[in-house]
Amino acid sequence: MEHKPFVPEKTDLKEFTFRAVFFGAIFAVVLGAANAYLGLKVGLTVAATFPAAVMAMAVLKGLKGSVLEENIFRTTAAVGEALVAGAIFTIPAFLIAKDPATGKPLWSHLHYFESTVLMLLGGVLGVLFVSFLRKVLVEDKTLPFPESVACAEIVKAGQGGASGAKYVFGSILFAAFLEFIKNPVGGLALFKDSFSKFIHFKTSAINFLTTNGKSLMSKKFGGGMLLKSPNASPAMLGVGYIIGYKPSAIVFSGGVFAWLLFVPLLNFLFSGSFDSLIGQQINGVTVTETVISGAIWNSIVRPFAVGAMLVGAFYTLYSMRKSLWTGIKRGFKDLSKIKEEIEEGSEVSRLEQDLPFKFTIIAIFLLVIPIAMIYYFFCQSVAGAIVAALVMTLAGFLFAAVAGFLVGTIGSSNNPISGLTLSTLIVAALIMVTIGVKGGPGIAAVLGVAAVVCTSSGVAGDIMQDLKVGHIIGGTPWKMEIACIIGVIAASLVMVFPMQVLHTATPGGIGGPNLPAPQAGLMAMLAEGIVGGQMAWPLVLTGIGFSIGMILIGAPSPMLIAVGMYLPLESTFAIFVGGIIRVLADRFAEKSGLDKGNETFVNTGTLIASGLIAGEALMGMGIAAIVAFRDKLHIPNFSLGEPLGAWGGLLVFLPIAYILIKLPINAAKKNNG
Repeated sequence: MEHKPFVPEKTDLKEFTFRAVFFGAIFAVVLGAANAYLGLKVGLTVAATFPAAVMAMAVLKGLKGSVLEENIFRTTAAVGEALVAGAIFTIPAFLIAKDPATGKPLWSHLHYFESTVLMLLGGVLGVLFVSFLRKVLVEDKTLPFPESVACAEIVKAGQGGASGAKYVFGSILFAAFLEFIKNPVGGLALFKDSFSKFIHFKTSAINFLTTNGKSLMSKKFGGGMLLKSPNASPAMLGVGYIIGYKPSAIVFSGGVFAWLLFVPLLNFLFSGSFDSLIGQQINGVTVTETVISGAIWNSIVRPFAVGAMLVGAFYTLYSMRKSLWTGIKRGFKDLSKIKEEIEEGSEVSRLEQDLPFKFTIIAIFLLVIPIAMIYYFFCQSVAGAIVAALVMTLAGFLFAAVAGFLVGTIGSSNNPISGLTLSTLIVAALIMVTIGVKGGPGIAAVLGVAAVVCTSSGVAGDIMQDLKVGHIIGGTPWKMEIACIIGVIAASLVMVFPMQVLHTATPGGIGGPNLPAPQAGLMAMLAEGIVGGQMAWPLVLTGIGFSIGMILIGAPSPMLIAVGMYLPLESTFAIFVGGIIRVLADRFAEKSGLDKGNETFVNTGTLIASGLIAGEALMGMGIAAIVAFRDKLHIPNFSLGEPLGAWGGLLVFLPIAYILIKLPINAAKKNNG
């Protein structure tokens, strides 16, 4: 059956216009900044294709823009999120990884030039790699492209007036308002985000017996358990709603393992060692049971979780081995197939025109040169720089093909780019050690390879999703690919600033409890451990054993369980509450007479949840900027001192649950007439 796009091949509609690209580039930065905040906070990002599509309709409708202009706007805007998704998994690792020679982080702050170049080169390479693969992948009828099809339906509905913009922008404003009144650093601090309570265990005596029953010694233990409430976070609830109950429950189960099993157990065993510290001032911190529990989690449980994440990442890749292998084979087949078609010289339809093949090949080779140069800057070794550039180029193309295939199968939101990058990092690290590039320079070079591959894979997956939307709508591929490059450039040039502001203005910075950046922490620890020889291997190995056990009993997604252990409990708890709200919304929808999976209901809920994420993230970024420049600009402190305490935070869940349940149901009923 011949494909018939929404807009036919022959059309007079405007497409690649200044306003479409300009507004798209602005929103690429905005959506990228929002996802940087979210990714650093909980290690998850949300595909920006849906909110970008709605924003494109909202902005260009008033300017009487065409659907093809909206397509360019959306493509340009969405790539900002994809670029940042790759960047925040890797670049913050430079702030976390330590130089073995000095014991200090490789970077004390984000280096603008190096960070920007890594993002820019990785992002543009992702676009160029995908331009090879677009034709065969988007026309493959065996690939469902679930998120692309859903987005195309939103765009089509928007041409009839049903844009959904009010849901996105309304929830953005609501979430931004909540973040402003609750933020304790630069907002009103009206109430607490969450509360915690340390419950003491009664002192217990354990008699240690040998296997033949003879007593070795008797020892008394105490300790306790630190309980926490979920964060009153619209963004976390939105994430839980979008990913659904099961994934959110799996992430929360990791938090349960960490905070209700491992931390209490270690508190119990170490109670004698820590009791004498209670009440003391150490490095400006008053030691309490809560502080000790946090130290145990940060110093023992998180390295354990890194080992579990390592196995989880590779198991995720293993479980996708058939899809991965198919993607790899297809990537190389498509190269020769597309080259043959171009060399035939036949006239190519507007709907099939990609970037010129020769231009793309030359551009890739030219980009490898500055990549090798920046790797030399990191490691000061010609051999190391060449090897790093070769590993990056091969892995970059390979995983661009794989990412494109996986997006066609399971959607961009489920693209396992951190797992793909992890395997590249380990290969690069082992090669660096083999050729003698060690210590801080070796760690920096390995992280540089990981950064380019991760941004390339993230951008490749997102672009493939957008190109499929364009294929359905009737967009011109080469114009969309140029728009993607512009979006990459815009986001790359700016994105260091919001990340640095977050690092500076957030207590603990990137890698601390408020911005744990789990994937970057994992990359940093592995690079340190392999290249620098600095790793708590016993903890990592026991984490590996734990994850293997999870696999053997058939536990769903050991990777998500490990991420849940690495993240603060209040964050995973809030994500879980968002998943519960999704279950309740689905049940109320069915009771209201809606079909299961009603398209309007699902899309409206996704748009509202996306708005909640963007609203909190953007206000969080704004507040962080105010805090960073408060002294220079003489901005007063707005804090009210949290007069409503933790109860105010708990009340926030009610209106959020209401809008995530009631509004999608009402929208679906209205659409059904």
